[in-house]
Amino acid sequence: MSPYDPKWPLLSARQKAKVHEALGERALLIEHVGSTAVLGLAARPCVDLLLAVADPDDEPAYLTDLEHAGYRVVADRDSPFGHRVLEGLDVNLNLHVLGEGDPEIERILAFRDRLAADEDTRERYRALKDGLAERTWERVDDYISAKSAFVDAVLAESGAPPRSPS
Repeated sequence: MSPYDPKWPLLSARQKAKVHEALGERALLIEHVGSTAVLGLAARPCVDLLLAVADPDDEPAYLTDLEHAGYRVVADRDSPFGHRVLEGLDVNLNLHVLGEGDPEIERILAFRDRLAADEDTRERYRALKDGLAERTWERVDDYISAKSAFVDAVLAESGAPPRSPS
């Protein structure tokens, strides 16, 4: 876990511009998400971007252009994430690709916004992550699962839609 870095929003802005340049109007939404998007929150020093496209299964419509822009697929729709994840080759970045209208988009944005707006929630999340950071994880999916009950509870409190069954 790293202390909040004021460079994260700048890095995010540069990467958002890079994705937009690669895809143009095919990028329906590009948002900085995850802990690095929350002012003052400690995080793994990896910026997460959320990208919405019309149809993530139509890879020819976006994937080649993203690969040419310097991203590579590290997880596909069959992964436990349930969506495609690309990583930056020149920066520590995860680019999460979901389809327009996917309810997970609303959940991801609602969780980010709740952390940004509510100091108590942010502090409870920080404490949870600090405890989890003390453990060794064989798979990132296990770390994500360990946080899911907290995330789901926060989202239920904020009225976000429930997680889609996997």
